[in-house]
Amino acid sequence: MADAVRAWLFGPWADPGRVHEEGRHVRAAVEGAREEVAALLSVRPRQIIFTSGGTEAANAAAWGAARAQPGSAIICAEVEHSAVRESSERLAPTIPVAVDRHGRIDPAAVAGALESLAERPPALVHCQWANHEVGTLQPVAEIAELCARAGVPLHVDAAAAAGHVDLDLSELDADLVSVSGHKFGAPPGTGALVVRRGSRVEPFIVGGQQERARRGGLENVPGILGLGAAAATLSANAGTALRREADTARGQIARLVTAALRTAGVSVVGDPDPDHRLPHMVCLGVAGVEAEPVLLGLDRAGIAAHSGSACSSESLEPSPVLAAMGVDPSRSLRLSVGWSTTEDDVTAFAGVFDSVVADLRALSS
Repeated sequence: MADAVRAWLFGPWADPGRVHEEGRHVRAAVEGAREEVAALLSVRPRQIIFTSGGTEAANAAAWGAARAQPGSAIICAEVEHSAVRESSERLAPTIPVAVDRHGRIDPAAVAGALESLAERPPALVHCQWANHEVGTLQPVAEIAELCARAGVPLHVDAAAAAGHVDLDLSELDADLVSVSGHKFGAPPGTGALVVRRGSRVEPFIVGGQQERARRGGLENVPGILGLGAAAATLSANAGTALRREADTARGQIARLVTAALRTAGVSVVGDPDPDHRLPHMVCLGVAGVEAEPVLLGLDRAGIAAHSGSACSSESLEPSPVLAAMGVDPSRSLRLSVGWSTTEDDVTAFAGVFDSVVADLRALSS
């Protein structure tokens, strides 16, 4: 990825929309990156709209669906990412659906909501591929089937899952899928919206004919090249690179969980079965002490973690995801691993976690 971005720094620095030689050279590079992202997701290159990240892609999905059916409701569970929930809430009435104690969306609740809106079908149903805070994998194929039968568009937020699990979107009957590049090693500020073949979505960002008139503005060429390179790395050898990285992450998370559970009052939040979670993350409940002081203690030991929702770390509001699950966000800790995580990092966590929690509990008592 770094090599792809570095190569751009040495030129040519041209607008890929121009017909001169430099522009054609850059256009070819952008389209090559589009092919790499499409290959990772098992879709056609023309289905890929490059965006500034998963947030823009989710906003664009909600915008396009709401503009196609003005005034119609949007079905959206409380466990969806804030970019999904908030973009929908400002465009249309939103219909919440129930989740279980693991944060998994209930297909029966989605079916009930679709039935209740049969006279005026909703503009869109949201269903994330996996939860971004607790890692729970969602019944996305089942919900896609429900939406297809009802003739209602489906948006899948795959930002947390892309690059970590095999996403064969050719097998999923979804109209819109959003992904975020930085989640799988691409530069920050990169992402894509995948649009079903034959579908037309009104652009969220206008002011130019870029991305085949589907997203205005000069393309972020170095970011797109980095996104393509990251996708190509994961797709290497028919996807064995992605599966190998997922296996490594799953093993590291298992060792982190084993170490954490040695401390009394610690539990896994979300589905306890690793096969039903994303391989690279886990959420822990820590009884008797708030998570923020635990984070500070871990940070002093050189370990970076998250509490509650990573996306709302600057907000005083509790995580709506954990609240929907009936979990205390103030005592929830999220651990994640990535391509740069080493075994020494795992060992360091195992060596300090219990003492950090024990010291804080002693102070509070």
